[in-house]
Amino acid sequence: MRVRTDDEVYRVDAVWLGPPKATFPWRARYVAWGVGIVVFLVVLTIERQMGIGFGFFSTAWALVATILLTRFITQRISHERPLTAVMSMWVRELTAPRERTASTGGAASAARIRVSPQRPRPKLTKKQQLRARQQAQPRRTPDSRKKEVRGVRTPARP
Repeated sequence: MRVRTDDEVYRVDAVWLGPPKATFPWRARYVAWGVGIVVFLVVLTIERQMGIGFGFFSTAWALVATILLTRFITQRISHERPLTAVMSMWVRELTAPRERTASTGGAASAARIRVSPQRPRPKLTKKQQLRARQQAQPRRTPDSRKKEVRGVRTPARP
């Protein structure tokens, strides 16, 4: 014995074929008409923001883009996956937290590099350092060799 499911009920699309005795040559679900109107207004708005004027050809291309986008959207919705579920899934997908693939920091950052106004000099050997210190100190004159005695004041120089 074969059990029949109720899938046939859902296979029938709610379709408006047009007025009586003057039907459209295409089939479109009610939801497609609603989506198409919204998409057409969005496409026209985007055209105006891009600076495309309102004319016959711009409106015709907007209509072509609307048909393509509406068919793309309505292929993804059905009685099992309504438009509201697809839209909420799309919003959740866009706002979901993502794994960070870019690394923070790095080997060197321009903010942490020290810049010196003088160019680097080669390191001196110990002998060269000693010679440089001796040249930097002023030479002592014979008068400066006087030994100071603790507790005794030297006379003030005039």
